[in-house]
Amino acid sequence: MVEARGVTGPAFAEALDLASERLGGAVLAANDEFFAPKENLLRASKPVFLEHEYTDRGKWMDGWETRRRRTPGFDWCLVRLGIPGILRGVIVDTAFFRGNYPEHCSIEACAARPDAPVDELLDPRTHWVEVLPRSPLAGDTQNAFAVRCPFRFTHLRLSIYPDGGVARLRVHGDAVPDWRRLDRPGAEIDLAAAENGASVLSCSDMFFGVRHNLIMPGRAANMGEGWETRRRRGPGYDWALVALAAQGEIGRIEVDTNHFKGNYPDGCMIEGIDAAGRAAEELAGASDWREIVPRTKLQAHTRHFFEEELRAAGPFTHVRLNIYPDGGVSRLRIFGRATRAGAAAQRLRWLDALTEPEAAAALRVACGSSAWAAQMAAARPFRDEERLLAAATQGFARLGAEDWLEAFRAHPRIGETRSEAAEASATARRFSSQEQAGMSAAAQETREELARYNRAYDEKFGFIYIVCATGKSADEMLQMLRERLEHTPEEELGIAAAEQRKITEIRLKKLIWGG
Repeated sequence: MVEARGVTGPAFAEALDLASERLGGAVLAANDEFFAPKENLLRASKPVFLEHEYTDRGKWMDGWETRRRRTPGFDWCLVRLGIPGILRGVIVDTAFFRGNYPEHCSIEACAARPDAPVDELLDPRTHWVEVLPRSPLAGDTQNAFAVRCPFRFTHLRLSIYPDGGVARLRVHGDAVPDWRRLDRPGAEIDLAAAENGASVLSCSDMFFGVRHNLIMPGRAANMGEGWETRRRRGPGYDWALVALAAQGEIGRIEVDTNHFKGNYPDGCMIEGIDAAGRAAEELAGASDWREIVPRTKLQAHTRHFFEEELRAAGPFTHVRLNIYPDGGVSRLRIFGRATRAGAAAQRLRWLDALTEPEAAAALRVACGSSAWAAQMAAARPFRDEERLLAAATQGFARLGAEDWLEAFRAHPRIGETRSEAAEASATARRFSSQEQAGMSAAAQETREELARYNRAYDEKFGFIYIVCATGKSADEMLQMLRERLEHTPEEELGIAAAEQRKITEIRLKKLIWGG
């Protein structure tokens, strides 16, 4: 779809701009930027036109503009998103590009390390997914395109055909951070931060400043980087509804009126609700909102801190900031700790959003069979632990002997730390170490016997001794090893497979619940 300038934008534009330079978005590379630099694409400001402004290369333009192409091909640039996420739509804005805009554009996306170098992104082995096929553009227009792809991406490649200029690129979507790195035992985080996955779902008004500014990183550089409502001429108050990054317990809150001096609210009140599983539309009239911060007088251009004043800590999934009667707030910070269930829900959301290659790699931590991991990646979304474990069981039923042997090779021998699989991840090694905790108190004689019986087991069956070691002592595992040496190869393969299933279930739960 194409949106004419000045017309109300598409619904997806209500979502956060994942490529915002204020969130850390950046244009990493472009094949050409002769007339105007690539960095302009992500500028927060609206494009401008200066009629009589020229550079030594030609007309000054507020955007990215390439030279006129005289050979077949197209131009491109690489964009790193400020926050990884699921794309809902893009706006390719050709503002003021009238006789020099591209005829078409396309967009691909990939999932890579946030610090991936350009050479790695351009490597042919990098898995790029087309999220916007080659599509026509109009000049001096906000060209809006909905994106329907369920995966989480970190980088985009914008291609323009054959050449020309684009003023701004906006990439709207839902943030999906990696909660394996966010959620540390006992660590406090900002549950209302955009970079942690929070979002401002709706507000009563945002005439002067958009609601998403409330949860942006850092302090605002000016009044325009806050949330500001129009002047209220009747009774009532304004409000903003924030979905927290995860269900959490609140420890302290900050309300910052930075730069708002003659237009700050007279007061504020903050309330919370635990609405896991409920649609946002149901929340406005819900009866179970609880007061967190009572109505409190605010000051101009001031950071207000609330800790002792908190009347409820949660757990909450949403908070509502009410301001009286109107005005502007620069930032809202909700510091606290995610509940165990809240963090688990976000880890599962992250797993569901990975691209298939990423998901298969993440799931091989639980079971080293590539066939099983591929089946699991294709079975998503899981949405809850019950469906995750059910899919694992169904995947096991389809495995053959070679698949099981591949899974066994991903484990170190009991009493050792390295597996036959050289590519074992740090997470897999950590899980193995936790599972073999019973070896830490083993006597030297027990260790030597385990090594001797391990060799005998390898020689008889052709694969390593697999046992679900969690909670077992070294002596218990040694005794089981002696007994299992009496089995036939067929019997032992079935027993080892059953042990692998137990290990996999434990590891899947650790992936979701942490460990």
